[in-house]
Amino acid sequence: MSKFLEKLRLVFGDQSLRSRIFFVLGILALSRLLAIIPIPGIDTLRLQSLFSSSEFLNLLNIFSGGGLSNLSIVMLGVGPYITASIIMQLLTVMVPRMKEMYQEEGEAGRRRFAQYSRLLAVPLAIVQGFAFIKLLQSQGVLPPLSTNVFVTDIIIIIAGSILLMWLGELITEFGIGNGVSLIIFAGIVSQLPATVSQLLFTYDPSQLPIYLMGLAISLLVIFGVVVITEAERPIPITYAKQMRGGRVHGGVSTYLPLRVNQAGVIPIIFALSILVFPQVILQFLAQSTVSAVSSASTTLLTILANTWFYTSAYFVLVFLFTYFYTAVTFDPDAIATNLQKSGAFIPGVRPGDATSEYIARILTRLTLVGALFLGIIAVLPLILRAVTGIQALSIGGTALLIVVSVVIDLVKKVDAQVSVREY
Repeated sequence: MSKFLEKLRLVFGDQSLRSRIFFVLGILALSRLLAIIPIPGIDTLRLQSLFSSSEFLNLLNIFSGGGLSNLSIVMLGVGPYITASIIMQLLTVMVPRMKEMYQEEGEAGRRRFAQYSRLLAVPLAIVQGFAFIKLLQSQGVLPPLSTNVFVTDIIIIIAGSILLMWLGELITEFGIGNGVSLIIFAGIVSQLPATVSQLLFTYDPSQLPIYLMGLAISLLVIFGVVVITEAERPIPITYAKQMRGGRVHGGVSTYLPLRVNQAGVIPIIFALSILVFPQVILQFLAQSTVSAVSSASTTLLTILANTWFYTSAYFVLVFLFTYFYTAVTFDPDAIATNLQKSGAFIPGVRPGDATSEYIARILTRLTLVGALFLGIIAVLPLILRAVTGIQALSIGGTALLIVVSVVIDLVKKVDAQVSVREY
């Protein structure tokens, strides 16, 4: 307890760090304020009914920071930006120029890459906003709108999404942590009081074992996320001895830490985006007057609505995105080159290509563990819901995974800032 209090004293005793923390809190408060400003003409009862019967809308509500459940001006949340980021990451695999920009051109290249993601988010926001308005009209949540009002609502929704994306960028640049992840985190946490209240008012003593099981699963998920996030595989590294100015330098042994879960929570967010976006479009196309389009969309929606198909697709996407994101963000060739240039080597492994292959082999095995863990944790609530019929579990597991991962990442970054100031 004394160490915790000492850490708090160091955090809030530093003016720069304190300003960053309050800046983040201020931006998150602003995002929550935007999430409760609704667009006009909403049928609240129909909206609640629609959300209670649609799992993918509840998942999408996570990305909107709770704004979608209120049909707020930021109802799309950071979803378009996340989808744009996924597309840009995929392009790094297919287009060598994009890979070069992202991995080899340094900070300037990554900034240009991020700018392209922002620009791509605009047309995606237009498509998603248009599809949502049409979907909500078809469900009776929104009344028929005139052309002027319809266009105005689309512009407001797009502007709200871009504004939220910009607020996330501000947090990343001037605050602490990843801004987009923190906005999603704030949206999940903001729904906790309502969830707890609902559980208290609907408490049934006969369902006490189910509540205890849910609590036990939550604690296991938190424990597992913390363990896997903190776990790492150290690779021993030795620096060669060099003579400089008549003195011997080097000969120091250290290690290169490889995390078991290099990708963090990003694969979960990517997988949810891939699952949610097609369903939004298909829901819209299912209302088409063209019978072939309507029939095909309805068939695909029926397939996606199948719990076991949805669960399997979710697991596979999380698994693949874990490998994909790790491959994009961690380059064994670059690590091997940097080690060779600095006169370092792995004992028993030749420098150059052999070192790169050695690191890649270890990374592949570690990523397998991380990918399986993320996939199992992501689909476990869906499986439990299918077995027990507890509707809340399908959202709770994913939200819990995101919240714990974001908190761990934030604590690490605060500790890093404190350590820098101590030295």
